[in-house]
Amino acid sequence: MAHRGTLFLDEVGDIPLDLQPKLLRALQEKSFERLGGVKTIPIDVRLVAATNRNLAQMMGDKLFRSDLYYRLRVFPITTPPLRDRPEDIPVLARHFVKKYAAEMRRNINKIPTETMRALVAWRWPGNVRELENFMERSVILSAGSSLRAPVAELRPDSASHGSDTTLEHVEREHILRVLRECGGVVSTAAVRLGLHRTTLNAMMRKLGLSRKDI
Repeated sequence: MAHRGTLFLDEVGDIPLDLQPKLLRALQEKSFERLGGVKTIPIDVRLVAATNRNLAQMMGDKLFRSDLYYRLRVFPITTPPLRDRPEDIPVLARHFVKKYAAEMRRNINKIPTETMRALVAWRWPGNVRELENFMERSVILSAGSSLRAPVAELRPDSASHGSDTTLEHVEREHILRVLRECGGVVSTAAVRLGLHRTTLNAMMRKLGLSRKDI
């Protein structure tokens, strides 16, 4: 099905040891045989593999084949954990609210400042998946146009990024970056941010953003 397309292997570190040589053979020979079949089928795919495991350590523990590891590690991309990129949290939160509000036919267009502050402050040990699950649960709990999130579940420590200044700085830098990418056109930037134009204008006034900043 992925022939001449992209094949994404998620959690590749969880592949059982006895299946790893079969995957390696298919990748090296660019062909495979269906279970019970006798015909060799050629494949041409772009392979993307992801894992949260330490594959180098797994190789040392004899839990992951070194030949498969080096076959997959052609162009490695390391994504920092969410706690190391708090500037991504507001845009991800708004994206997930928009996504699940649409699925549940809810009209939610506001995330309270206190809620966003708690989101930015939390360490998110489960990374983006934890954030997505939390936002989905928040949409379920929300009855009106303002998100009602169970922020009591989030207990940020004093070393986190949870101050008002940090939150405003994160929002300001993100909005400014999008505005610059959109050539200063507020309506276009609003679409990119998933906001109404009037809402974006209000946020810009609140954050002290003007045309001279773009």
